[in-house]
Amino acid sequence: MYRKLSMVLFPLSTLALVGTAVWGYNQQQQKNEVMVRGENQYQRAFHDLSFHVEKLHTELGNTLALNSTSSDSYRKGLVNVWRLTSEAQSEVNQLPLALLPFNKTEEFLSKVAKFSYQTSVRDLTQKPLTDGEVKTLSTLYQHSKDITKDLRGVQDKVIANNLRWMDVQTALGNNTEPNDNTIINGFKTVDKKVGEYTDLKEGPFTMSTQAKYSAKMLDGNDISEQEVRQKAADFLGVNNPAAFQVVKNGNGGSEYESYTCTLPGGKNGADLSMDFTKKGGQLIYYLNPRDVKSAKLNVEQSRGAAEQFLERHGYKNMTAVSFDRHQNICNMTFARQDQDTVVYPEKLVVNVALDDGQIIGLQGTDYVFANRKHPLLGQEPKISAEEARKHLSPNLKVTRQTKALIMNDMNEEVLCHEFIGTMNGQIYRIYVNGENGVEEKVETIRQEDIQEAK
Repeated sequence: MYRKLSMVLFPLSTLALVGTAVWGYNQQQQKNEVMVRGENQYQRAFHDLSFHVEKLHTELGNTLALNSTSSDSYRKGLVNVWRLTSEAQSEVNQLPLALLPFNKTEEFLSKVAKFSYQTSVRDLTQKPLTDGEVKTLSTLYQHSKDITKDLRGVQDKVIANNLRWMDVQTALGNNTEPNDNTIINGFKTVDKKVGEYTDLKEGPFTMSTQAKYSAKMLDGNDISEQEVRQKAADFLGVNNPAAFQVVKNGNGGSEYESYTCTLPGGKNGADLSMDFTKKGGQLIYYLNPRDVKSAKLNVEQSRGAAEQFLERHGYKNMTAVSFDRHQNICNMTFARQDQDTVVYPEKLVVNVALDDGQIIGLQGTDYVFANRKHPLLGQEPKISAEEARKHLSPNLKVTRQTKALIMNDMNEEVLCHEFIGTMNGQIYRIYVNGENGVEEKVETIRQEDIQEAK
C-alpha cells in the first residue's frame, strides 16, 4: 500500500518542486527586468539632466552676448532658457532624490525658470532689461557654470566606475550607505554650493520672482492666546472661550507666526479648527468638517448662504467670481468689489454644504495678506471697453463685461477690461490690459461660473 502511495506522491512532489523552482525563476526574472528598466530610466534622466544644465549655461551666455536693444533676440534667448530649465526640473523629479537634500538646486532652477519666463513675456521694446536684471542674468550664468562642472564630474565617475542608481535608491530607502556613495556625495556637494549663493537671496531678482507671506504685510499688534480664544468664540457665537484649545505655530525665524484654535467635538462630532495670524489676529483658515450626503441647494441658494456668512463676519462688498462643486460641497471664490471693479488680489474661498447651506470652510490667506493699497483703483482705463473688445478674437461672442484689477505674470497690478464670452462651445474669461490692449490672461470657465457671477 505504501509503495503504491509513494509511486503516486513522488511524481506529484517532484512536479510541485519543479513548478516552485520555475515560479521562483520567473519571479526573479521579472524582478530583474523591473530593476533594469528602473536603472535605465534613472541613468537616462541623470545624463539628460547633466546635458540640459550644460545647455542652459550655454544659452545664458548666448543671451548675455546679445545687444540689449535686440529685443526679439533677447526674448528668444530667454524663452530657450526657460525651456531648458523646465526640462532640467523634470529630470530632477525623475531621480530618486526624495530622501537626498537637493532642494537648494531645485530652488535655483525654479528661480531661473521664473526669471526667464517673466522677462520674456513682457514687452522688451517698452521695458528692456534693467541693469539689475542684466547683472542677475550674469550671476545665473556664472552659477550654472559651476553646477555644470560639478554634475559633469559626477557623470564622469558614474560612467568610469559603472555606478548604479538603483543602489542609491536602495541605500536612501534603507538609510544605509551604498558600496560606492559617489553619486550621493556628488549631489550633496552640488546642493551645498548652491545653498551658498548669497547673491541671489536679496535684491530685485528675488523680489520679482518670489511671493511669500510675511508678517510685514499685516497691520496691528501681536495678540495673545487668550485674545485668540475670544476671537474664535466671537466668530462662532460661543459663550465659553476657555473651551478652545490653542497651539502656536512658527517661531521668530518664520515668515509669520500664527495660532491654531480648536474646538474639540464640535456640533458635528468633529473638531472645529481655525487659524489666526499672531500679528493683527486675522482669520486665515476655518474648517468645520462633516459628511455632506446630499445636494438640495442650487447655485443661487448656495451663493446666498455664502454672502450672508461673509456679510455677518465683516467681509464687505464681496462678489462671487467662480464656482466649483465637489462631493456635495460648493467651493465658491469671492473677490472684493470696488464700485465697478473686481479686485482679484483680495479673494477668498467659502465652502458651502449643499444639503442645508451651512458654511463648513473658509480659506482667507490671499485676502488677509493682500495689499490694500491699489493706486489704479478709481482710475479710468486709457482705452475704453469698446476699444478693448476690438483686441478680442472676432469669433468670441461676449456675454458679460466689467473692469478688473488683476496680478499679471510680472506680479504687477494691472487694470483690465474683463470679458466673458463663448467660442467653439467653450466659455472663456479674458482680461484685456486697459493701458495697451494686451490680452493679459485667458481662463477657461464653466457654465456654473457664469451663473455664479451674475
